[in-house]
Amino acid sequence: MLSTRTALLPSRLTVATKAAVIAGRRQSALTAVRGRDSVRSIQSVAQTDRDTITRLLYSLGTKREVERHLRIFSSSSHPSQPAKFAVIKIGGAVLDDLDELALSLSFLYRVGLYPVVLHGAGPQMNDILEGEGVKPEYIDGIRVTDAKTLQIARRVFLEENLKLVGALEKLGTRARPITSGVFTATALDSHKYGLVGKVTRVDKRPIEASIRAGALPILCSLAESNDGQILNVNADVAAGELAKELEPMKIVFINEKGGLFHGVTGEKLDVINLDEEYDQLLKEPWVKYGTKLKLREFKELLDVLPRSSSVAVISASNLQRELFTDSGAGTLIRRGYKLFKHQTLESIGKDRLRQVISERDEYIRTGKESLAGILSSLEDAKPGEWSIYADEPLDAVAIVSHPAGQMPVLTKLLASRAGVLNGVLDNVWNALKKDHRQLVWTASISPPTAPSPLSVPQPAQGEEMMDRSWHFDRAEGSFTRSGRSLFWYGINDVSEVEQVVKSLEQSGRVGRTYLPLGLAKSQLGGSRGFATLARRHGVPNGSRGYATHAPMPSTEPKRVALIGARGYTGQALTSLLNTHPYLSLTHVSSRVLEGHPLKGYTKSPITHTNLSVEDVEQMEKQGEVDAWVMALPNGVCKPFVDAIDEGAKERQGESSVVVDLGADYRFEDGWTYGLPELYGRDDIRASNRISNPGCYATSTQLLIAPLLPYLAPPAWPTVFGISGYSGAGTITQPGEAGARPVTLPKVTPKSLEGGVRPYSLTDHIHEREAGWHLSKLLPAPTGAASFFASASKSKKPRMQLAFVPSVGPFFSGILSTLSFPLSTSTLSASDIASLYTSYYAGERLVRTQRGVPALGDVQGQHGWVVGGVQVHSGLERVVVVGGLDNLLKGAATQCLQNLNLALGYDEYAGIPVQGEGA
Repeated sequence: MLSTRTALLPSRLTVATKAAVIAGRRQSALTAVRGRDSVRSIQSVAQTDRDTITRLLYSLGTKREVERHLRIFSSSSHPSQPAKFAVIKIGGAVLDDLDELALSLSFLYRVGLYPVVLHGAGPQMNDILEGEGVKPEYIDGIRVTDAKTLQIARRVFLEENLKLVGALEKLGTRARPITSGVFTATALDSHKYGLVGKVTRVDKRPIEASIRAGALPILCSLAESNDGQILNVNADVAAGELAKELEPMKIVFINEKGGLFHGVTGEKLDVINLDEEYDQLLKEPWVKYGTKLKLREFKELLDVLPRSSSVAVISASNLQRELFTDSGAGTLIRRGYKLFKHQTLESIGKDRLRQVISERDEYIRTGKESLAGILSSLEDAKPGEWSIYADEPLDAVAIVSHPAGQMPVLTKLLASRAGVLNGVLDNVWNALKKDHRQLVWTASISPPTAPSPLSVPQPAQGEEMMDRSWHFDRAEGSFTRSGRSLFWYGINDVSEVEQVVKSLEQSGRVGRTYLPLGLAKSQLGGSRGFATLARRHGVPNGSRGYATHAPMPSTEPKRVALIGARGYTGQALTSLLNTHPYLSLTHVSSRVLEGHPLKGYTKSPITHTNLSVEDVEQMEKQGEVDAWVMALPNGVCKPFVDAIDEGAKERQGESSVVVDLGADYRFEDGWTYGLPELYGRDDIRASNRISNPGCYATSTQLLIAPLLPYLAPPAWPTVFGISGYSGAGTITQPGEAGARPVTLPKVTPKSLEGGVRPYSLTDHIHEREAGWHLSKLLPAPTGAASFFASASKSKKPRMQLAFVPSVGPFFSGILSTLSFPLSTSTLSASDIASLYTSYYAGERLVRTQRGVPALGDVQGQHGWVVGGVQVHSGLERVVVVGGLDNLLKGAATQCLQNLNLALGYDEYAGIPVQGEGA
């Protein structure tokens, strides 16, 4: 009845016309990213420490699964919400083995993870109470707490808390005792339980402050009422309330037993999927009062948390194995996912399926396939010739064509990010594999190039959310040509595969792309293909022996130097790099702050230097950094870039990556303009000289690009932008008597007198920048080649626009209002809103909304938001509002996107994405 980590639940799958429920096994969804075993010799001590501990983790499971889990957990938190990794509740009995517990927690700290730790002290309290002749009293499992008991509780909690903190500090792990100020409570029932509290509020500020300071927060379960009365709270209850406030990925209960156990067989329960198993579990005769209470508590907790959250019951010694391996070591409790097998469109819902395919299928969005054709083929097929495997919200959908007596073909495999992250995709795969002993499918192994906005196709949402190795890991063989791969399992040799594929392409079930399969014959199509086949060892449905792998994101630690760290943008980038899983700041240069420590960076101590051009050239010669970020005023960057170029000439291999945040290289040949959402990722990945777009220019281009097909020249669009005063730059005020200089805004709220100040009313640099690059997206008058040549050589961009900026009395944020003349009168406001939604589908840093964006929608956010679409009554003009934080998506966040792409990382590594769990 209970699922395990290696078997499906239930054991039988009943196929019904409407739907049949199936369940999945425990697996992490994100595909591993393999890193290199060696790291550069020049690293911070903290990074070396992390690498050493990570290698120790490899002894627990495969390197791939350890790195996958570490990547997920590392990306779960960010500076604005640093406590998203885990809440760990420690039973009082576990505190008696303090050394083992401290080692396990220190392990997490050493790899850069900061759990929120909350402990009980029940056994210790009972020992003291009994020593003083007081018998502990419980009602309904709750300790009755009178004044004397509470006095002892306070003393014991403080002592045990300090013991744990001391044990951690002894291991070099910073920890902060927090014994009050987090929980506010009212009396649960003073007549019945005495001074026992019911938590009414959780203040997470002390917790987040501790993590930001680089220390593990160590809490106990005492609360205060509004009038200052101390109240005792059950530690399990307190941990649950804490989790509801923080919404962590993991809630871990550490006890002596190391899990939950079957009441009859005594075997440890491996996985409990509450959605499928909860009701049946409560009916089992061996599930007694205490176990029922635990299950109810876990269900009530997980019902209000994101589906990506899960509970683990584990011993201290097995904490790492539970967190960093697929098999785990304790008991995993999760909500789970009910899966369905549909064999009619009415069962799954035709409109729902249409929406999923249109949103996630790259071939539909690029016009290579017809959505109507796909649905028609399903409707026209005979009953029983196809099946659709999916969960209820359709986070993962697989369509399998299986006419009687023919090879099954997986025609569509579409997943949302949530489906990948929460393991639904793997569960769907396991279900269809159980039904089909043989299977053939195809997939793209390279991300699609950025489409032209004139046809409004979009980057793939579903396939790009799966790591490319996902397909190779599940295949027993593959054949690749021209960026497309044919995969299979259950087939013994290439000649048999060739016969199968020939039959499939003759019947039109796969395209005429993959034949012949033999390596010696692979000249078909003008490019050499390659094929793999697993060594079978005579085992049916055995695991794949070997296969080719598509490029995967790097996890190699790399070093960044920041030149110009004094300003607001440098500070914002420093904060992002502080939580990046792979990048470390090693050099920070500022003439004004030379000799002063860098604030807001906790990976390792860094002192500002004042790097000269000669210093930079020498560092590049010696390969001291992997990337340079220039956060300098316009016109100042060139000598440093020239020095890097000179230094690179004496190095073997390529130059370090340079990202310029200024405007010096935004119009230069040989530099890549780094706006991934519009101009594609491939050029950035292949470049080591990247110009970061301007803040106003970013918002302006994102506003205009989807509307370019409806441009009506010579009537050009106009953009009015208003920015917070941080966008005007900073000045420095010397500190007194050698104290640290103070950074101040050039434009102060006081000088604005509560109003806004227009400036640079014509010829603003971002006006030219936006027009210059948007010209690349306009249709060519006599062919694309001639257009791109003219666009790059012409002094005046073909795309023109008017831009009027203003500065407002708020710190950060940009709101841009676009007035766009339309070439057609057929578009309504809803049509244009849908155009934006479609154009930016799958872009994780772009959000569309119905209402007009306000400052609260953009300040402190890492993406761009668009909304408030209104069409003029004459139907000849549309007004749209977009916004971003000028220091983040307008500067630092976009810089990190470009760094990630150029250095081979996942584009969003280290970037908190709004509305997503890790």
